[in-house]
Amino acid sequence: MSLKQVRTLLAQGLPAGQGSEDTVRRQWWAALATLQNDFLLTQEAIAGVWLAAPLPALYEPQLLQQLNGWVWAPSELDDLLPPPAALLPAAPGGSRAETMAPHFERLSLEEADGTDPLLIVITPKLQVALCVDGASDARRLVVRFEPAVLSAALSLVNQRLEHSNPRAAQALRQALQRLGSLHSDDSLALQFWTRLAERLAAMAPSVTLQPLVRSPGRAAEATASGSRGQVQELALLEAITHEVRTPLATIRTLIRSLLRRSEITPVVRQRLEQIDGECSEQIDRFGLIFLAAELQRQPKPGSGAEAQNLARTDLSHLLNQLEPLWRRQLQRRSLELSLELAPDLPQVLSDPARLETMLGGLIDRFSRGLPSGAQVRLRLLAAGPRLKLHLSSEAAAGGRLETSAPPPQRELVGPVLSWNPTTGSLQLSRQATQQLFQHLGGRFTERNGSGLTVFFPVAEPVC
Repeated sequence: MSLKQVRTLLAQGLPAGQGSEDTVRRQWWAALATLQNDFLLTQEAIAGVWLAAPLPALYEPQLLQQLNGWVWAPSELDDLLPPPAALLPAAPGGSRAETMAPHFERLSLEEADGTDPLLIVITPKLQVALCVDGASDARRLVVRFEPAVLSAALSLVNQRLEHSNPRAAQALRQALQRLGSLHSDDSLALQFWTRLAERLAAMAPSVTLQPLVRSPGRAAEATASGSRGQVQELALLEAITHEVRTPLATIRTLIRSLLRRSEITPVVRQRLEQIDGECSEQIDRFGLIFLAAELQRQPKPGSGAEAQNLARTDLSHLLNQLEPLWRRQLQRRSLELSLELAPDLPQVLSDPARLETMLGGLIDRFSRGLPSGAQVRLRLLAAGPRLKLHLSSEAAAGGRLETSAPPPQRELVGPVLSWNPTTGSLQLSRQATQQLFQHLGGRFTERNGSGLTVFFPVAEPVC
């Protein structure tokens, strides 16, 4: 019994595919994002099992920690597949997800299995199977929710495991038995395909570049279509950030698995750690760009912390946790970090999960143009009903950096990004940065020569 037979079973009774490889891969990644973000992570308590081939399909840390999994992979990649905790984000001082071992076992992929992706997820509230199937000119994404189809697929998987790994077969049966009774909602399929269609529409699946030359007679038409064009630009930007983050996350996963091997030399280890750090920085950076584009396309929320669902956040504690990570990142560019926190500061209102990434982006934004040997000075102090987070810089000799030179020229690239034509550096525009911090409860200001400042509202004391 091969995994190819499982995919064939899942595809039975469905129309033949008509997509290309690029199209179906885009659908596959959108389906994974839809399944994890819109369905699995919305469950209050996550418990269940997952099976995947030819590589892990799930990538959300919370799911990897709490679900039991089995992954079939080529033997050539056995040493590169992530060991426990390698799939999870780094934890600077414990500020991110705890590095708890993901519950999955690695299994050997056989030649007859093929290399098309397959994922089966079984939880008490959601049971679904996804796969890619079809000839090279007739590819299709298959998603099945029917209990009878899933039961038949699990039966084939059990036969495969009984033949190749009886111990794993028994473990899978026991894990399914522990889930108890399963609930299948007939509306899940309709909800899934609707969410998937929305996500694919936002991903802008193709791009056609045209010269920006307008005749006078079409000026009015161009103005009228400006709003629609901006929406298309933002959708394209979201698609690009998704396409960049996905391979970077895979590279980081493999790098972290290599770092756990004892036979690598110190020089190789240092290089791998540098690659890991760069991948993490770019994943976070493009994550911010994605969020900025998403906020631009959404209706403007009401003002105030209550409207934005902000929570009490210990900003001093968060900065202390992130300091080692930021220090390592800056050292790779020969920069130093100085963190100064006023004592006994109150909590603020913000979104701690997104604030961590946003603060990292702020450090990156401020330090990009600093010369080697400079020091980044980060201070947090009280400022009336707010806390003031201030970023400034000092030269290596201890004096403040000269600010008489003109600031670097930045050109806007759409509503979200700005570009320095001299260095080629691409970053969030000032307006997008202000909007992101406003979404997190803060107020961002940037003045040439005086650094960056963010004000956060102080949370009311707990009675």
